[in-house]
Amino acid sequence: MSVLEDSPDAAPDTRALLLRLQEMLEKARGLFMSASVSVNREEFGALLADAIEALPEELRQARWLLKERDDVLERARREADRIIESARVRAERMVERTEVVREARRAAEAIIEQAERHGAQIRHEAEDYVDRKLAAFEVVLDRTLQQVHKGRERLQVNIEPAEVVDEDEDGGAFFDQDEGSNPV
Repeated sequence: MSVLEDSPDAAPDTRALLLRLQEMLEKARGLFMSASVSVNREEFGALLADAIEALPEELRQARWLLKERDDVLERARREADRIIESARVRAERMVERTEVVREARRAAEAIIEQAERHGAQIRHEAEDYVDRKLAAFEVVLDRTLQQVHKGRERLQVNIEPAEVVDEDEDGGAFFDQDEGSNPV
C-alpha cells in the first residue's frame, strides 16, 4: 500500500504525490559541501512509484475529458448550425410571405382599380345607351304628339253661331238626343 492512499480502493492523486515529493526534497538534509541532499530512498521511491502509477489513469481521464469536451463542442456547433439554418429558412419564409403578401396586395389593388374603371366605363355606356333610347323615344313621342295635335285640329269644327231656337217653339228640337228619355 502506498504512502498517501487512505483506502485500498482510492485512486492516488498524482498532484498530491508530486507535491509530497517536492516537500520531501525541500526538507531533505543537504550534504556537506555539495548541492546534493539526502532523502529516504524507500519513501521517495514509493511516492514516485505511486505518482507514476497514477499518471496513466489521470492522463486517460484527462484525454477522456478532452474528448468529451470536443464531443460536447461538436454537438453544440452542430446544434448552433442547425438553429442558424432553421432561423435562416424561417427568415426566408417570412420574407417570402411578406413579399407574397405585398405582391398579393399590389395585385388586389390593381384588380380593384381595374374593376372600378371598368364599372365606371359600363356605367357611362349604360347612361349613354339610356340617353340614346330616351332621345329616340322623345322623337317618337314628339311625332306622336304632333300627330295628335293635327288630328285634334282636324276634328275641331268651327261652329258658327246658329240661330237660337226657343225650345217651346220647336218642341225641344235642340235636345233631340234626349228623346225617349223620361222627363223629370
